[in-house]
Formats: sequence, C-alpha cells, structure tokens
Amino acid sequence: MAEGMALTEATYYILLSLYHAQHGYGIMQQTEALSKGRVRLAAGTLYGALSVLCEKGWIIQLPSEGESRRKEYKLTEKGLNILRNEVKRLRELADNGESILGEE
Repeated sequence: MAEGMALTEATYYILLSLYHAQHGYGIMQQTEALSKGRVRLAAGTLYGALSVLCEKGWIIQLPSEGESRRKEYKLTEKGLNILRNEVKRLRELADNGESILGEE
C-alpha cells in the first residue's frame, strides 16, 4: 500500500467506503455491496487495515460519542487524493484494455 503504488482491492473499497464517516461493520457491508460480494472483509483484516491507514494519514478515527465503543473512521484529504489517483489509474487500465480489445 505504498503511496504511488496500486492499491489492493480491499484497500480501495475501504477508502471508498470512508468517503463518508462509517464504523467498521458499515465498512464491511459497503465493501461487500460495492464489490458485489467479491470482497468480504473479516473483522481482523479490516481493523488491521484501518490501523495501517490511520498510520499513513489516509484516514482518521473520529472521537467517540459518549460511552460508545463504536469507532468511526473518515477519509482524510491525503486519503482522498490517494483514492482519486487510484481511480485515474484504474480508468487508464480499463481504457488501454478496451482500446486493444476493441481492435478484434
């Protein structure tokens, strides 16, 4: 998940899910829905990824409300830029594939 490198599909969907603040279970549900069931995040995998993404400054953990144990996360400006760059990279890949396959 180095900056400038391709994101894993799971990381891409986690970042995409955090465009609006969400808790872990919401991230898991949205990731599965967006990927049409292809990406299913186990809790351990998700929370490990969230920890790494927080360390990189791509997301932040929001302050807890009251005594709630529920942790919510949100994309940072840096994370949004990473996500936008990944969308551009993926679009270029698709465009190149379509231009080559369109020659058939």
